[in-house]
Amino acid sequence: MPPLRSVRRRSALLSGLVLTLLAAGCGQAAAEGPDGTTPRTPAAAVPLPPVFYVDPESAAAGQVARWERAQRASDAAALRRISTRPTARWLVGGSDAVGAEVAEYLTGASRAGQTPVLVTHNLPQRDCGRQWYGGAESAEAYQAWIRELASGVRGRPVTVILEPGAVPDAVDECVDDVDGRLALLRDAVTVLKSTGSARVYLDAGHPGWVQDTTELAAVLRRAGVAEADGFALNVANFVGTTENVTYGHRISDALGGAATFVIDTSRNGNGAHPARTVRGAPSWCNPPGRALGAEPTAETGLDRVDALLWIKYPGESDGACRPGEPEIGVWWPEYALGLAERATT
Repeated sequence: MPPLRSVRRRSALLSGLVLTLLAAGCGQAAAEGPDGTTPRTPAAAVPLPPVFYVDPESAAAGQVARWERAQRASDAAALRRISTRPTARWLVGGSDAVGAEVAEYLTGASRAGQTPVLVTHNLPQRDCGRQWYGGAESAEAYQAWIRELASGVRGRPVTVILEPGAVPDAVDECVDDVDGRLALLRDAVTVLKSTGSARVYLDAGHPGWVQDTTELAAVLRRAGVAEADGFALNVANFVGTTENVTYGHRISDALGGAATFVIDTSRNGNGAHPARTVRGAPSWCNPPGRALGAEPTAETGLDRVDALLWIKYPGESDGACRPGEPEIGVWWPEYALGLAERATT
């Protein structure tokens, strides 16, 4: 069962920009490759960042301050295992100023001398009717949103995780227009890489989702993985790092052996829950007994693994799957504390 994803802020866009942007890309048709896609010349690779961005205004940082004032010193100390680590910023549509939001966030990262990680999660039908509904209202709206987002980068270094679940859902064919979805992903890769400073990774799910890695690789190609910097695994899930590395190698081999990838280790310290369900809800949703995983780093020492990242924010709920659990994306300090207390790194 695929995971639910974090939800942070919602962003929308200028509709009039779409016609101009689409018209600019509709001039001369290019020859198609053997898989039906249009070959592109990959953008120049952006170097791996030495240090990822620690947001000083994160939910965990605020919680640490509140617990210190409440004289909960041991709990505050445990939660610093989250507040002092780099985490990703999710961009999910719904505001009029995603470009300004990105620019402000990247400015803070630049001042700190660090590189931020962004997650885009705004495709139409983004969750295939699972718990969270939303996404851009149309393909044109999404294209304009991506361009507005890219305008906020302004040549500053950034790592982008592109649309969690989008490619595995296309493999599952749970969206109305698979070809249209993959075209949007290819376009998003092109737009983000055109900033000249973004590393882009297409999400490829996790080892418990798509088992046919040959088929998954074929869909990743159609989504533009050759023009991206690689693919991402385990976003918002709990599968152990070793299993993800093995799975990633299978995907990379199916792509020719050179493709690299990143792994979300934010909550995989104890691996996935062994049961399929926990108290009547799927075990990928707020499972008990989980722990923080390996700290974010671009020095992984692992073959073809570019980085270990905390993409899902540790302590944000996966959804109100059981009575008393917060809605998706809501900060849940008690769950965060449990992840931190059980961490071994």
